[in-house]
Amino acid sequence: MIGRLTGRVVHEEPDSVVLDVQGVGYEITVPLGTLGRAPRTDAGVTLFVHTHVREDALALFGFASENDRSVFRTLIGISNVGPKTAIGVLSVLPAEELARAVTHGDVARLTSIPGVGKKTAERLVLELKDKLAAKLAPPTIAAAASRPPSGQGEMLRDALVRMGYRPNEAERALATLADRVEAQPLGQSVREALALLSK
Repeated sequence: MIGRLTGRVVHEEPDSVVLDVQGVGYEITVPLGTLGRAPRTDAGVTLFVHTHVREDALALFGFASENDRSVFRTLIGISNVGPKTAIGVLSVLPAEELARAVTHGDVARLTSIPGVGKKTAERLVLELKDKLAAKLAPPTIAAAASRPPSGQGEMLRDALVRMGYRPNEAERALATLADRVEAQPLGQSVREALALLSK
């Protein structure tokens, strides 16, 4: 089984990359935003890999962290949640954001994910509540539970999404700006978030 790969990205699609590792190109399915969060060294980008073996195929799924890979494995262990749906979930909600949605029982947020209906969302909340607490580090899950989005934060996130940014990119900007979002005018937060996201 392949557990981790470090190499140079030679081709990138919205949901996959080809990683050149010493002359061998590995095609890897990834959640949106993975390359931006993945660790980088002089040797290239490192992806934590889940090898999915089926009767007719061998597929590689790559993640920016061991936490993300662990949550993916937890997701595909849930009835009627396959790798494609799990990647879709993590494309919209990275592990920490998924933990927040599950902790707050935010079914509406989960049903906003393409391919996730109300019944699947309710099953995710029910089955992931305890499992995510065990998978993610206690400070991470505690932080996710204790930081429901504020009024200003919600407005900033909505503004960024309307401008065409993905929800997980908007959340990353929110997390980086942290308490400044409440302490300054919304326009200033939008300018700072756009500067962060354009890097």
